[in-house]
Amino acid sequence: MSSQFYERTDVALTGWMARHGVTLLRLSLGVVFLWFGVLKFFPDLSPAQSLAGDTIEKLTFGVISAGTAVVILAAWETLIGLGLLLGVWLRATLALLWLQMLGTVTPLFLFPDACFTHVPYAPTLEGQYIIKNVVLISAGIVIGATVRGGRLRAEADPCGADDGVAAAPPRQ
Repeated sequence: MSSQFYERTDVALTGWMARHGVTLLRLSLGVVFLWFGVLKFFPDLSPAQSLAGDTIEKLTFGVISAGTAVVILAAWETLIGLGLLLGVWLRATLALLWLQMLGTVTPLFLFPDACFTHVPYAPTLEGQYIIKNVVLISAGIVIGATVRGGRLRAEADPCGADDGVAAAPPRQ
């Protein structure tokens, strides 16, 4: 195969990824939030349910019970999922996402025995569930970079000023 074939293929694939990557990221993140949010409406279906409820109850000094907290969290995550899937109110949706992510890391500090078999380097399944949220936070950042019309580019800035990720449209 010729190097021209590889070059054309590479240009086509990276162009497709640049055109569709953020949309696919937004939709897949929306599916995750909607799925996990809806699960929390049904007792004992979400593996994170009891830890999430206990965390919110502790953070609110018992003002919000664990059971009520799980219903609030279910609605919160479902709203995030719907906002991402529908592509509406993305700034508000991402604000909810980042606030929720702040809450999800707190069990690492409030309930370390539930999150680690050996603190801080051997997470339990619940701890792994929490730690993987770094990926969700990063996805939210990439999506957030596009709310003002930014986009991914398949090729670097010819001026050499490209940071390789998002480019805002030129201001008129």
